[in-house]
Amino acid sequence: MRISKYSDVMLALGVVGILVVMIIPLPPVFMDMMLTLDISLGLLILIVVLFTTEPLELSVFPGLLLMATLFRLSLNVASTRLILSEGYAGRLIEAFGTFVVGGNYVVGIIIFSILVIINFVVLTKGAGRIAEVAARFTLDKMPGKQMAIDADLNNGLIDEREARARREKIDQEAEFYGAMDGAAKFVRGDAIAAILITFINIIGGFIIGVAQMGMTFPEAIKTYTLLTVGDGLVSQIPALVVSTATGVIITRASSKSSLGVDIQNQLMARPRALFLTAAVLMFFGLVPGLPTMPFVVLAILLSLMGLGARRQLAAAEKAEREELEEREEAPADVNAQIEEFLQVDPLELEIGYGLIPLVDIDQGGDLLGRITEIRKQCALEVGIIVPPIRIRDNIQLTNNEYVIKIRGIEVARGEINVNQYMALDPGTVTEKVEGQHTTEQVFGLEAIWIGEDKREEAESKGYTVVEAPAVLATHLMETLKRYAHEILSRQDTQTLLDNVKKENATLVDELVPNSMNVGNVQKVLQNLLRERVPVRDLVTILESLSDYASQTKDLGVLTEFVRQSLSRTIYNLYKDDEGGVSAITLAPEVERTIAEVIQSTVNQGSSLALPPRFIEQITSSLNEQVERMNSEGLQPLLICSPSIRQYFKRLVEPVFTHLVVISYAELPQTAEISSFGTVQTEREGALT
Repeated sequence: MRISKYSDVMLALGVVGILVVMIIPLPPVFMDMMLTLDISLGLLILIVVLFTTEPLELSVFPGLLLMATLFRLSLNVASTRLILSEGYAGRLIEAFGTFVVGGNYVVGIIIFSILVIINFVVLTKGAGRIAEVAARFTLDKMPGKQMAIDADLNNGLIDEREARARREKIDQEAEFYGAMDGAAKFVRGDAIAAILITFINIIGGFIIGVAQMGMTFPEAIKTYTLLTVGDGLVSQIPALVVSTATGVIITRASSKSSLGVDIQNQLMARPRALFLTAAVLMFFGLVPGLPTMPFVVLAILLSLMGLGARRQLAAAEKAEREELEEREEAPADVNAQIEEFLQVDPLELEIGYGLIPLVDIDQGGDLLGRITEIRKQCALEVGIIVPPIRIRDNIQLTNNEYVIKIRGIEVARGEINVNQYMALDPGTVTEKVEGQHTTEQVFGLEAIWIGEDKREEAESKGYTVVEAPAVLATHLMETLKRYAHEILSRQDTQTLLDNVKKENATLVDELVPNSMNVGNVQKVLQNLLRERVPVRDLVTILESLSDYASQTKDLGVLTEFVRQSLSRTIYNLYKDDEGGVSAITLAPEVERTIAEVIQSTVNQGSSLALPPRFIEQITSSLNEQVERMNSEGLQPLLICSPSIRQYFKRLVEPVFTHLVVISYAELPQTAEISSFGTVQTEREGALT
């Protein structure tokens, strides 16, 4: 039978037993067993604590401490009952009251008082203070530790499982030190209770002995004082041991070895200190009037320890020197070093020297945590796995400058002031605020940099005030969305397919590689991401590709079919609060003209052979409509027929980079479309 199988039942019975001891009188023999168990439990706790390498190895210590304290108090109640009712509480208490203190109750009271002072004033007070400070510091360090874990996870140094384990350890540390802060109060209360119980026993025993048992005054004092002192010593010894264990485990730092090994290694690491101490002891031994033998013996022992420590250090230094020489003599792997320079990080964020505080956790920087959230948000909104973003400082940048790179190539650049706020005018500013003028990087809005002292003033006057790290994070987020099609690699595509295959194995096996290879799936996803269509609904995308891959191999046409299957997703991107879509439309003659000139070539795909004058006219008309939508704060959006959508987008994209072009087939039939304006051109001579 395994005891661990019934450990919870045994614990419950033990707690009930503690309560029973308080209520039911115990025979002296059983009392001796319980007191011996109390001493054994205290010694066991101390020895286990000494062998632990870090506090969390004994995370049950606060609860164990509470149980031990409650057990000891219940024994105090039981022993008090025996002392006052029978004048005898077992051989153990009698032995401590007679043999240990020599039968002299005055000596016993003094020894008991000294033990109480040591326990109450020194151990419990110190342990309680350390527990309080440790709990406070642990809670204060939690955000920094969490951000450090997020940074390691973001940089690819650890995986999700390791990050989860580290977070759980941080939570356990906070709970442990918080519980120890409260448990230390029980230890201190136990010491106070021991003092009060002792006085109660002496006074009560004197009254009972004189008034009820007919003892003389000296006889009553001696009898009950010796028993009370014996009881106090029996209870104070395990209390002192447990208090020592409490102090040790609270002050224990995480290590790879036990406390004894750490003490030996760290003391023996300084032979000079051992020799100096031995010299001082030898000097004391030669002073007339002081005992020579103890000082000389200890001086010799410390000298021998110093010699042994010196030999160990010399051997360790020799081994380290030989290892270093072997490493220097070993031929360098030139090819491996060159290959390191060939590695290109998918994403990089280079920062100037003045922006280092944003990533320094010790200085309160939270940019690493923000980047972790950005990666999660990209997965949620865009549907791709953003690789870890490597952050490095670049002395060639100005102090407040940063650069965003994709595969080693710069794609965005900006400047922020670390200790200031960016105030944006959303069109509701009632009065201007003085500040350093700048331009917001994402949307090109006019803004100003202001200090902390002007933040409330700017907010009250209608400005939208943003922290500097949030400005950088927003710029990074928009850059990732804009270049998501370049970030998505073939390996990322395979990872997405593997993820879908867990629940839809038939779908993936039918499509890849029977109808399309991974590279073609990647190109379709890139086409969608290039126009900021999320690919999170990958099941729908793959089902559409599986349906139409047998009809055409043109990836552009396949992309159009996929877009139509994602009609609800596209509709949700651009609908207003009332469910309508405000968009620019093409005049029928413009659509007809474009459709007529669409030509299909075998090698170069489809292209538009439109004359320059026609392109100039539709560009001019479209520019007017786009400026009107921008002035009203609307996303420039154009709707056209499905047959010309991809070609028209390709035509106007170089000029209107932020213009969204969708087709009528990409909207649900229930969608309400309101024409914001129409792109028109002169039909006569347009194609000449």
